[in-house]
Amino acid sequence: MTPYEKQAYHELEIWKLKIRKRPSLLNSAAKSLQNRINRIIPEKIHNAITLTIEKMVKAVLFGAKYTTKEPKQHDSLQLREAFVKERIEFYRKTASAEGAVTGAGGILLGLADFPILIGIKMKMLFDIAAIYGYDVKNYKERLYILYIFQLAFSSQQGRNDVFRQMEDWENYQRSLPEDIDEFDWRTFQQEYRDYIDLAKMAQLIPVIGAAVGAIVNYKLINKLGETAVNCYRMRKVSSLKIISNGIR
Repeated sequence: MTPYEKQAYHELEIWKLKIRKRPSLLNSAAKSLQNRINRIIPEKIHNAITLTIEKMVKAVLFGAKYTTKEPKQHDSLQLREAFVKERIEFYRKTASAEGAVTGAGGILLGLADFPILIGIKMKMLFDIAAIYGYDVKNYKERLYILYIFQLAFSSQQGRNDVFRQMEDWENYQRSLPEDIDEFDWRTFQQEYRDYIDLAKMAQLIPVIGAAVGAIVNYKLINKLGETAVNCYRMRKVSSLKIISNGIR
């Protein structure tokens, strides 16, 4: 193992500890409040939001695979992650500029930010997957991207649940449905919406909307990028263990 790989996997272990943390009292209280609010919202509205997000994400999932480069092969982890950092920086700047423009445009443009930002996030995840050597034309790899998205934008309790599934992805993926319509879209949209609601609502406020949009989008992309890097590092470590056990 190279010095870079040792450092990367040390960072991975630290990240895992953070992800596995039990929900704090504040986390639990915030989630409880959001659950009560969600229970007040009529079922028809929940269904409409779920369907809208499902259609948006599916469109990106099945469209981005045709615009993503072929997976990189035989590159070192250090070289792969140099490319990944460059892509994350590109998407951070793109999302920040988009948030500033839509935030300055008032409520209508502010609402338009929601689907645009999802598209930017998904496209970044497709690029990162390809750089790490995973083929996004594979349906299960696109599902993994959805799980990364969930892990980044869920409550601490939701994050714990998703992480347990992703830790043993090679085995867990065998139990996943072959039809993407069977994916739990309701949980996906609700966790995502609950996570970003407060931050994005401030983007609709006149005068400060542009600044809020730029900062919030930058931070959301940064968090998603960090999550993706560590999720793919985890896959690489798992692959090495499988190879090592096979040699024995």
